[in-house]
Parts: sequence; structure tokens; C-alpha cells
Amino acid sequence: MTKIAILGANGRLGRVVAKAFIDAGYDVRAITRSGKVPTELNGATAVAGDALDREGLIRATEGVDIIFNGLNPIYTDWGKCLPMAENVMAACHANDTLHLFPGTVYNYGSPMPAVITEDTPFHPTTEKGRIRCAMEDLFRCEADAGRVRTILLRAGDFFGGTGSGSWFDLVVAAKMTKGIYTAPGPVDVVHEWAYLPDFAKAFVGLAQNLDKLGTYEALNLPGHAITDRQLKAAAEKALGHPLKMTSMPWWVLRAGSPFVAMWREIVSMSYLRFEPHQLVSTRLEGIIGAIPHTPLDQAVTEALEDIGIATVNGAAKAA
Repeated sequence: MTKIAILGANGRLGRVVAKAFIDAGYDVRAITRSGKVPTELNGATAVAGDALDREGLIRATEGVDIIFNGLNPIYTDWGKCLPMAENVMAACHANDTLHLFPGTVYNYGSPMPAVITEDTPFHPTTEKGRIRCAMEDLFRCEADAGRVRTILLRAGDFFGGTGSGSWFDLVVAAKMTKGIYTAPGPVDVVHEWAYLPDFAKAFVGLAQNLDKLGTYEALNLPGHAITDRQLKAAAEKALGHPLKMTSMPWWVLRAGSPFVAMWREIVSMSYLRFEPHQLVSTRLEGIIGAIPHTPLDQAVTEALEDIGIATVNGAAKAA
């Protein structure tokens, strides 16, 4: 049985990816700093490991065939990203494992390309974009040197899955129980969203088709490229009643950003909410077959239930 280690298994992405690989019959090792994992990951082996402790991470991933790198520090801790990436490369090299990595659109900077293909060049204009590019440069160099094979799948903003920390639950759905939809940007701007169960299934598909892939691959997941009007309509259908549209108060964050570190980091990435963009792929379907794509209405319904908001056709999954 193929063994996969999930780094960051307590996080929203890590949980969903771990569950997808468990369901696909993999032997899943869930690695967290505490050595504890959510009850929803029954079937996974819990192991303690800190991505900032290189030797400890090497020991925690010993004997696995694949490492899924779901590490994602909070916005104010992104200085840890590159050291973590270097330690993951060391663990992959020491244990001769494949590296799976979730990419972002931060690499493309502002102005955002309206359509992002696998060949669209990077043009980072923020510190986070430059960090992401440096990480991907590291992965490519390790692959070119024959040390670590990396398969990267790029996606947009996450929604779906339990936990917190996404734009969907922190902003868009934050006041839905009070009848309010909060738009993070202009309501008719196309924005790329990734429904996490689809993203996770696509990673499983890649792991099952390694013979079609090279030593370094960077692919796109076409998710839901939609406007806030479309997302609001799907939420209204799920809830069974209309929602009042309101806008995120960016002026408050901008005014307070010199004094609040997290607000400053959020404002630095605000262009993503104001510039249309979507991901397309010319290669993914040819590798994994049909690209996982849950219909928007269903995806939004399930995502709302995941964060504890009851819908017309089902009770909330989380309190």
C-alpha cells in the first residue's frame, strides 16, 4: 500500500487532502506539531513533527512514498515559508519521496492576467508573491538536480472543508446567519475559487498517474471562476432565502494597516479581489482524466454546512 505523509494535517487543506487519500485506499500518516489529528481523519496514523525541525521532520516522514506539503503559516508568519520548504526538500531527499505541493496565484502579481495558463510567466509584485516564486524555484532546482521530484497543482481561493481561515468563512459567509452576504471586492469581477474536495481529488488523480508526469510539473486546477453575484445566488439557493449584499470595508483595513500587522498583510494582497483572473489548464485532463468539479450550487451548500451554517436540504455539520 502506498504511504503518504500529510504535512499540516490539522489545517483546512491538510484535513481534506488526507481524507481524500484515505478514501482512495492510501496508508495516510497525518503529521502535526502536536501529534494529534481531527476525529474526521480516523484511519490515519498520527505522528508529531515540526516543519522547522529538519531532523525531526526527516524522522517523521521516514518510510513514506509521498509527502503532501500542506504547510501554510498565517499571513504574518510567512517568513517561515522558505525555511519550511527547505526542510521539506531535505526530508523528501533523505527518504526518497515524491513531493506534492499546492500552488497559488500570488506568483503573478498585479495587474493579474485575466486568464492564467500553465505557461503564464510569473511577475510577483508583493513579498508573498516573491516568497512563493522562491519556493517554486527551490522545488524546480531540486528536481533538475535529480534530488526531489515535485508535482505542483495551482488553485484559487479555497472554500469547503471544516476549520477556519479562508476568505469564504471569514468574510463572504461571516454574516450569512444575519441575512448578509459580504463581497470582498467589486461584485462583477471574476475571481478564481477552488472547492477543496475537488482540489484534493485532483491530487489523488496525479498520484495515481505518475507515469505521465516528469520530475517537475506545475499544473493548474480550473475551479469556479465566478463573480460575487454568482456566489451570492448559490448561497441564497442553499439557504432558501435572499441575502442583502454588502461590501468589505477596505478603507478600515487600509487606515488601520500601519498599526495592525494582519491588516497590513491582507491589504498588501487586496489586488486579488479587484482584478479579474481565472485558471485554465491544457494538460490536467489528459493526465488524470475528468477534472473533479462539483457543481457550484452543491459545492456552496456543502461548504456552508462545513462551517456550521444550516441549509435548506441539510443540517449544519459543524457547530
